[in-house]
Amino acid sequence: MKCMNQTPTELNPNDHDLAHTGIIIVDHGSRREASNKMLEAFVEAFAEETEYSIVEPAHMELAEPSIETAFDKCIARGAKKVLVCPYFLLPGKHWHQDIPDLTKAAAKKYPDVSFVVTAPIGLHPMMRDVISSRIEHCLSHIEGAADECESCKGTGRCKLQKPE
Repeated sequence: MKCMNQTPTELNPNDHDLAHTGIIIVDHGSRREASNKMLEAFVEAFAEETEYSIVEPAHMELAEPSIETAFDKCIARGAKKVLVCPYFLLPGKHWHQDIPDLTKAAAKKYPDVSFVVTAPIGLHPMMRDVISSRIEHCLSHIEGAADECESCKGTGRCKLQKPE
């Protein structure tokens, strides 16, 4: 599980042909449009803040763009290899079966293009920092010292509750 434990300082994007590397960041997909827009915002920020020039969002199901649509866009933008990166926490059925199957189907049109489905976010050490940050922000909001986070804004969910 080395790939799940690498930190950004251990990886060097200069070692790769980034101009011909497509990145697809895929989530589950939702009937809730606001959730789908959050992936688009994340992918846009990722593309702006990294050296990857070919980055596309995809939803595994329930929404567009699909993995196939994102794969087609990567190829149209010059990708010779495509990395499909699940925006999932754990390696469940979607990572083991559904995403690889959908990616293989999308790739059939491009026999000269290689692809890989990367590990989910999983046990990456930075996840502890993310969870800790969420907890700290939520506690600060409950205590009146911070606004709601982007995920909770306007939902009324970021408040202490008691059983009925």
